[in-house]
Amino acid sequence: MKIGIIGGGITGLVLAQRLSHQGNIVTVFDNNNQLGGLTTYHDYGLFTWDRFYHVILPSDTYLINFIRDIGLGDKLRWHRSLTGFYDNKKFYSISNAIEFLRFPLFGLMGKIRLAFTLLYGSRITNWQSLEKILVEDWLLKLGGRNTYEKLWKPLLLSKLGENYKRISAVFIWAYIRRLFSARDSSLSKEQLGYVSGGYKTVIDRLEELIKATGGEIRTSTAVEYIAPAQEGGIWVESQGKKEHFDKVIFTGPVNVLQQVVANDLVKVSQTRETVEYLGVICMTLITRKPLIPYYVVNIADRNIPFTGVIGMSNLVSLEETAGYHMTFLPKYILSTDPLLKQPEEELRQLFFQGIRLMFPELKQDDIVAAHINRAIKVQPLQVLNYSSLVPKVSTENADFFVVNTSQFVNDSVNNNAVVRHVDEFLKKSTLLNS
Repeated sequence: MKIGIIGGGITGLVLAQRLSHQGNIVTVFDNNNQLGGLTTYHDYGLFTWDRFYHVILPSDTYLINFIRDIGLGDKLRWHRSLTGFYDNKKFYSISNAIEFLRFPLFGLMGKIRLAFTLLYGSRITNWQSLEKILVEDWLLKLGGRNTYEKLWKPLLLSKLGENYKRISAVFIWAYIRRLFSARDSSLSKEQLGYVSGGYKTVIDRLEELIKATGGEIRTSTAVEYIAPAQEGGIWVESQGKKEHFDKVIFTGPVNVLQQVVANDLVKVSQTRETVEYLGVICMTLITRKPLIPYYVVNIADRNIPFTGVIGMSNLVSLEETAGYHMTFLPKYILSTDPLLKQPEEELRQLFFQGIRLMFPELKQDDIVAAHINRAIKVQPLQVLNYSSLVPKVSTENADFFVVNTSQFVNDSVNNNAVVRHVDEFLKKSTLLNS
């Protein structure tokens, strides 16, 4: 069967590999000049690594099994990780139970209530009820004001920016559920993983496998129109040429879908409000010495312009990064925020103000390079009753399918969730049986 896949992000590539492995001839169309979407890589000059930070949890069984399926199991690397916290110009380590009990920013009762919040949240199965509750209200009720202000609020800010005030409790529930599933893993709960060479290794391997089965990958290729064929199957038009496929799967955002498909191919329900997305500005700082001993530092200090510090070189071997240290400094904002379009030099000045405040001992000679990357749509904003806001996409043709991350109404957007979503789609769809 000849199958067209629109979108060369991780969703499209996993679909392409799974389907080509079944004997189908797959063609992937991607508008960008580089595959991978948000999981793509970046040339830092001295080495190549992921454009944005990614990590594999021991509980990410769908992703781990997929990496093994494509022959990269021997490339998985695991490393003990540490967690830090920054408030009022001080760093705190909260990487184990003893450090957590000694954490000075809230007392014993706060720690007991935090433990209750985690245990209670991990056992909730009815996520729909949490859609009606603001995350702030839910966490305050369970854990109290002090625990919320000192721990949960900085965590929310690190992932959502100021938009946390409109988010439902589903967001933190999904986070807690993923955290607790990691604790049940056969691997140590303190370990995090990555693939040697970063996601470029994964992307290169997928491209190799797809092409080995007769498939084709077309980057820098915008799909202009998708329409049903009278004789069955689907027409895809790109670069002024029409091509016929037995089946087509669209993996891009719904708003792009509506721009390129024929009216009689899909039906998109209209909602009163549109889905908002978070974007990110992320500085990658390359230095001669480490900034922090932690993988992640959650920031409670509102004077710092970025929303977290990711010490990637405390997870990734220095052999991967030419002996230099790599630190990600993300700032999450709404995709409509004008800051996303600010000139790079202005963003550098803003971020370096925060770097000087947090790391006054860092000298200019210690900095090798600083790279700014941006993404307009990182993840949907899970506001109250988010699932009712997501446009319902129904395909009106048995040869056309839509698989994208807007369908993640009760999960965070991560690569493990993507692989699980793809595998569940292929299992329940009639794609391979028709």
